[in-house]
Amino acid sequence: MDMVWLDVFRTAARLGSFTAAGEHLGFTQSAISRQISTLEAELGAPLFDRLARGVRLTEHGRTLLPHAEALLERLDSTRRELAALTELSAGRLRVGAFDSANAALVPGALAAFRAAHPAVAVSLTEGLSADLLARLADGTIDLAVVASYPEHPYDGEQFDLHPLVDDPVLVALPRDHPLARRHRLRLADLADEPWIAASRNVETTLLAACVRSGFCPRVEYAVAGWTAKLGLVAAGLGPALIPSLAARAARPDIALVALHPDDTPVRRVCTATRRGHRPPPAATAFLTHLREAARP
Repeated sequence: MDMVWLDVFRTAARLGSFTAAGEHLGFTQSAISRQISTLEAELGAPLFDRLARGVRLTEHGRTLLPHAEALLERLDSTRRELAALTELSAGRLRVGAFDSANAALVPGALAAFRAAHPAVAVSLTEGLSADLLARLADGTIDLAVVASYPEHPYDGEQFDLHPLVDDPVLVALPRDHPLARRHRLRLADLADEPWIAASRNVETTLLAACVRSGFCPRVEYAVAGWTAKLGLVAAGLGPALIPSLAARAARPDIALVALHPDDTPVRRVCTATRRGHRPPPAATAFLTHLREAARP
């Protein structure tokens, strides 16, 4: 059944005239008459008595009218809800990001998004990049901000990955460290230091760069969070490697020193969406704010 027929029927019932209904809807009187006749044939019952002046609902027509009004109101409501999603006056945004991206990059983009679209419900999930991609694959989140390494590419068939920013690594030192004022360091300059890292298995951390530089670093403290790592650095308990993204939120009582280009691990921060799945309008809009926040 064509919903246009129901709209024509409702309008004719309200106005009591095919001519008036045609003027209201932009149809000719004959077009209104044909559509009503088609609807009557579809339902197998007469809906109007045709009078000398105007029309009047039959018993079948009076029974149909509230149902037609309810169906048309449901359709109008559906259209309004869909338009609200498109216009971002409703909907949701489910973002996932790894920890150092949540230090400054993602919060800045979320703040700009919320200011522009306050009616959209926002949620943020933090986790390792691999875990975030698993959540993206099962539809738990709409968009992921992940860290990508050239030697460990992600599944390009399952996800659409777009580079956002390159994230070189710096050395965090206590301000009174003898090397804290250096413009640039080699990792070998710190070979004898007690290091702070996320794990004692250096191959799974940023300290894998030390191994590539010819020495195995001694991890004195293994802590996961950046707040704890930088607190230990500030207390003079050892250096730590810190991505530039996390450095945006670094505390003032530590020094951040660049590494020689040959020693600098560089990871690429990417946005990820599910390949073959159109992102919701809110996620598409948020990407614009992410790119703006990633600009130097």
